[in-house]
Amino acid sequence: MTIDLEELYKDLHANPELSFQEVRTAGIAAQHLQDLGFTVNRNVGKTGVVGVLENGPGPVVMLRADMDALPVKEATGLDYASTATGVDHEGKDVPVMHACGHDVHVTCLVGAIEALAGQRQEWQGTLIAVFQPAEEWGGGAQTMVEDGLYHQVPKPDVVLGQHVAPFPAGWFGIRPGVTMASADSLNVTLHGRGGHGSRPETTVDPVLMAAAATVRLQGIVSRELAASDSAVVTVGQIHAGTKNNIIPETASLGLSVRSFSNTTRDKILGSIERIIQSEATASGAAKDPEFHYEEHFPLTVNDEAAAARVKAAFQATFGEGHIIDPGPVSGSEDVGALAKAADAPLVFWFLGGADPALFQEFATTGRLPEDIPSNHSPYFAPVIQPTLKRGTEALVTAAREFLGSAPS
Repeated sequence: MTIDLEELYKDLHANPELSFQEVRTAGIAAQHLQDLGFTVNRNVGKTGVVGVLENGPGPVVMLRADMDALPVKEATGLDYASTATGVDHEGKDVPVMHACGHDVHVTCLVGAIEALAGQRQEWQGTLIAVFQPAEEWGGGAQTMVEDGLYHQVPKPDVVLGQHVAPFPAGWFGIRPGVTMASADSLNVTLHGRGGHGSRPETTVDPVLMAAAATVRLQGIVSRELAASDSAVVTVGQIHAGTKNNIIPETASLGLSVRSFSNTTRDKILGSIERIIQSEATASGAAKDPEFHYEEHFPLTVNDEAAAARVKAAFQATFGEGHIIDPGPVSGSEDVGALAKAADAPLVFWFLGGADPALFQEFATTGRLPEDIPSNHSPYFAPVIQPTLKRGTEALVTAAREFLGSAPS
């Protein structure tokens, strides 16, 4: 059996599913696992699928791909573009697109397990393939753990994974230590006292409170953190009011925080609460602000020794010039939860997915053209090849680095 990875990718891209709704994608993954001789565990962490292939004594290696898509309306114009819609967790009808490349991840993992299953005479150990739900929510990996993942499958000796990114296909980005930022999303409700817009003296204006807090929050990174501490504080949403001449009762802020150490994260979150509480007090608010913490992505931290092994294996396989250190990336991932729960080293790398014609400019300047769509863009569309070929080979190469050798 040979799986047509290009057709699989196009099918997945045209049929994306939102977080914890990946029923069709999970079914496809489960069928391939079954056909390849894996023991299949379905509905792990709601919609997750895990396959186990035991091949004699030896190390236990976990390969992970995430499956979910985003509420984005695709604008690529591809003949396999998504026209799908779905209902999000708030009950809203939304367009759905694989705008972050998880269709690439699933396809490459399917290709890798087929290759590794066909190489069983060359290695020993246990291979675990995880098709994870809800990475975009930041909770899919932990949900699988809490649903008894490691009661159903062996704990791995290493966890391996990759993420497609907008640099030339055929290139890989890998580094030891902190690889991706932690991320926190929180919503804040500010309470005022509503009234007529012509008589502001009778009110406590939550719009002014929200505006003042938004400006003041920008001082956290620039004035409260050391120059060596990288972080991002973004106010992405402000909502208040229903009519121009009404001062509303409440205003809400939606914030996103990225940081590269837990100490910095704790300091930022504490500063956010202090600043918003102080603005409310200064405004004479009769009720304290309400803080609602939502998604949390932990730091993605690569084990130094394991990452060095994978990097060396990639250099030998793909050429030293095609392996880069991307530096700490401000995007976030939840794959680390799988490694942390197993007390296993993690190695997570970036897979180039942009047109290889960009190679010359990238090699010369280290920068991509500014008009290259990035992850989460409605125009994000990795080139099919060599992205799928290289992504599949990378997973196989990394897995074989840790799996035992078959006796001669």
